[in-house]
Amino acid sequence: MFKVLLVEDEEMIRKGLRYTFDWLGSDCIVIDEAVNGAEGLSKIIELQPDIVIADVNMPLMDGITMIERSMDAATCSFIIVSGYDEFHLAQKAVHLGVSEYLLKPLEQHQLIEALARAKTQIELKKKYQLIKNNHKQLDEVLSAALMNDAPTKASKYVAQMIAYIQLNYAERISIQDLVTQLGISSTYLNQKFKTETTYTFNEFLNRYRIQKAMDQLKTGGGKVYTIASDVGFKDYKYFISIFKKYVNITPSQFQDQFKS
Repeated sequence: MFKVLLVEDEEMIRKGLRYTFDWLGSDCIVIDEAVNGAEGLSKIIELQPDIVIADVNMPLMDGITMIERSMDAATCSFIIVSGYDEFHLAQKAVHLGVSEYLLKPLEQHQLIEALARAKTQIELKKKYQLIKNNHKQLDEVLSAALMNDAPTKASKYVAQMIAYIQLNYAERISIQDLVTQLGISSTYLNQKFKTETTYTFNEFLNRYRIQKAMDQLKTGGGKVYTIASDVGFKDYKYFISIFKKYVNITPSQFQDQFKS
């Protein structure tokens, strides 16, 4: 699973991108957001994302400068987004190795295709980094990167956990269900899950439920309390609290935006 950082100063665009795109369908997960280039640079260094989607024109530091300053601090693939078809910026982005230069408003199919190219690029970059850092043990490194069974097993566990959430999010579930199924301790599973997704099992479950709630709210039908129950929140007040935490508005306000 590829870790994505969103760097965009316009909150509506940033939140819309985070919560309306099927990231899991592209084998990606949004690990965090930044509201300007300076914050984006800091989070690139701290979080080491695989893919960074960034606006060009932002306060404090623009997207191009952010990418230039992050080159030695992290190995990432960059997708640049702009509201204008600016040839000189596109040229500079290409020079920096940016995988894609997209114009707003983004279409779903454009982002899917851009992510596919970005994922290919970051995989190549990481393999090159392994070779560069371990030149004296080239054969062993390539073998470890491509054939090592331990990371594969860990990824399989995480994939099973995500699949379990996708199938059962509407029910009362917990990581203990998977302990029984997989025969692995909850501590180990949570550690692996957090390592690969940056979230605990419960955090990811809540975010997935909120995304499903937003899908229902966008249609404009259904009562908010019914939708809360439909996506697995049996405590209505808790649902409101979690929704506001992730979306910054209440479910009713979110629903009203799409009605209008």
